[in-house]
Amino acid sequence: MQVTYLGHGCISVSINNKTLLIDPFITGNPLAKHINIEELKVNYILITHAHQDHILDVEAIAKRTEAKIISNYEIVMHYIAKGFIGHPMNHGGNCVFDEINIKYVNAIHTSSFPDGSYGGQPGGFVITHNNKSIYVAGDTAVTFDMKLIPMQTKLNLAILPIGDNFTMGIEDAIIAADFVECDKILGCHYDTFPPIEIDEKVAVQKFKTSNKELILLDIGKSIFI
Repeated sequence: MQVTYLGHGCISVSINNKTLLIDPFITGNPLAKHINIEELKVNYILITHAHQDHILDVEAIAKRTEAKIISNYEIVMHYIAKGFIGHPMNHGGNCVFDEINIKYVNAIHTSSFPDGSYGGQPGGFVITHNNKSIYVAGDTAVTFDMKLIPMQTKLNLAILPIGDNFTMGIEDAIIAADFVECDKILGCHYDTFPPIEIDEKVAVQKFKTSNKELILLDIGKSIFI
């Protein structure tokens, strides 16, 4: 699996020549000006919730690539009504796409479209292929529901928000890493706006003190698991 950080909560996961794009917010992110959405190859668009900083580029990318949109029922029906291809899920459900298992799991946050309409309940994703698994938490508070994930899945990577204010901060993300029993963390949802700016060195050291690795990628850079 190749995992690429595209800024804020946007992650690209490439598996077996298929690409899953999660929460595309690129053109509105001044830190991601060097990322051209017209060059992205995308087969599936996964959406954790309906806030603008997670869906801004969904329609432009889906229109060009004909990618299938995967999210909760309300979000997918919203896009199907606009003529896009979608597959609705709900919490606790699994579905397999091109031999990639996707499970939609709980998150604690809010979810509404930019016009204020209801965006269903927020969630996260556990993505599994060939015994390798990634947890994408989405925007969430730390929650005891995270403890359910390692009961079924051994994670190779957890992608957690760390910017605080709107999501977990560093201390709660460390607790979340304990709950999901994963010591390799890719941080996201930080530095995009003033309320979520962090001290990266302090964050990395706090995870290290807890015997965990916090990876903070430059936008556009990748890791492999």
